[in-house]
Amino acid sequence: MPLHVPPAPAPALRSVLTALGSPTAVREARTPSLRTAEGPTVPELPLPLHVLERITPTGVPRTRLAGWRFLIRCQDRAVAAAETRLTADGWVFSHFFEGPYIDSTERALRQAESTELPVQARLLSVPGLYMLTLWLHGDPESDGTGGHPAPTDVLIPLAPAPPGIAAHRPHSVAELLPALTHRVTPAPLLGSPA
Repeated sequence: MPLHVPPAPAPALRSVLTALGSPTAVREARTPSLRTAEGPTVPELPLPLHVLERITPTGVPRTRLAGWRFLIRCQDRAVAAAETRLTADGWVFSHFFEGPYIDSTERALRQAESTELPVQARLLSVPGLYMLTLWLHGDPESDGTGGHPAPTDVLIPLAPAPPGIAAHRPHSVAELLPALTHRVTPAPLLGSPA
């Protein structure tokens, strides 16, 4: 299988395991399926979560690592996800959540397993569009923390996707980026210099 998932930093995984073992953290989580899970819950498939901060005038996407997301599995299915974030003291647990992105992430990962070239699985958030994609990065040996989407990297929008962008349809960065640039960049105000 050419799909690579980079290992999460050990402190990030430990923080999720600690939160899963804490009755207070699980009880206060807004994830009914996690609170009612019957059987052990296990964090799996750590994916680095990058945020698209801006697109430069030359069309280069600038991203930053925002955290690591783990799917939380109970028996044979993912029931929730956990996110960690980097602080001055290192990686810490952020929150649990559930919703459509859980199933959509699993579906996109299954799609990505059929890729012919070796790629690394990451998540890319586009906050200006409330959009999350599975980012298939062309450097499978990377540690997952750096780099920017290359024109030949592939983005698979997760459901729900913004209007006009089909969920689970793979796009090259070169193909999808112009559509994102047009939507994310605000139009100039009338009478203002361009």
